[in-house]
Amino acid sequence: MVDVKLDRRAFLGLGLAALPALAGLRATGGREPIALATADTEAHVVVVALGSGRVLRRLATVDDPRSIESGPGGHVVVAHSAVGAISLLTARPVRVRRVLRGLGAPRYTAIAPDGAHAFVTDGERGEVLVVDLRRGRIAGGVEVGAGARHVSLDPAGRTLWAALGSSASAIAVVDVSEPLRPRLRRLVRPPFLAHDVAFSPSGRRVWVSAGRERRLAVLPAAGSGRPVLLAADAAPQHVSFGHGVAFVASGDGASVRVHGLADGRVRRVARVPYGSYNVQTGAGAVVTPSLSRGTLTVLDRAGRVRREVDVARAAHDSCVVS
Repeated sequence: MVDVKLDRRAFLGLGLAALPALAGLRATGGREPIALATADTEAHVVVVALGSGRVLRRLATVDDPRSIESGPGGHVVVAHSAVGAISLLTARPVRVRRVLRGLGAPRYTAIAPDGAHAFVTDGERGEVLVVDLRRGRIAGGVEVGAGARHVSLDPAGRTLWAALGSSASAIAVVDVSEPLRPRLRRLVRPPFLAHDVAFSPSGRRVWVSAGRERRLAVLPAAGSGRPVLLAADAAPQHVSFGHGVAFVASGDGASVRVHGLADGRVRRVARVPYGSYNVQTGAGAVVTPSLSRGTLTVLDRAGRVRREVDVARAAHDSCVVS
């Protein structure tokens, strides 16, 4: 068995706020959910209405907006790896609140469930940085190892996993139960060189994708027990979760696979534009941007493609705001 318990917050986030066009339900508070996509070669963030696929606006940022993550409290964090900066955005309306500079190479972000803090990997300095989202400042950090990249936070907001590289031989496990005093607890050695890490909605397992192989591993978060190995499309893959399923995107395979959490079996394979590497879920939708084609593909909660939107010359990452 891979995973059977679904976190209630994840179910609400993907169910009650579902898209009218995708799931037949009304958006929360009457507002249409939006997706934000990074146009990394054009220094802006694209705001897309998920229901209609219309591009609502383009928000100028500092250079090289790579990753983007939304979280509770309307917080959005954009990492600009090439220029060593982090942009803090508000989601409603979408605007740049503050830019934090002087970092190494910030990569990816996990936002705490209470919306008070964000944890950002800095690959150049080998750190996980703590950002105080309410005050808009760097509040601390911890050394985890060179190449810190993809990151995931458990649903309780107490434990963080960070892959140390794009093809990582080790994954850092960090205790963030005291957000301002993060502590490196241990290193996990995955069964292959790892790329992405993603806590399952129950928080009991972590899905790990491969940097160079057509494989996935589902590891016990507590550290005891054997991993479950699954077949995958071309590496690298990225993972996000819906109601009882995992969505696994392969940019080189031009696919999004839908795996059941209970047994890991593939339920559906959706064809998406080449270069659709990253994948995120929210508001009853699944979004995957294409770094090669500059599209944003929107899928429904069953993994069926609903639309493709041209957003930029290249779109590195995206997130959903409900």
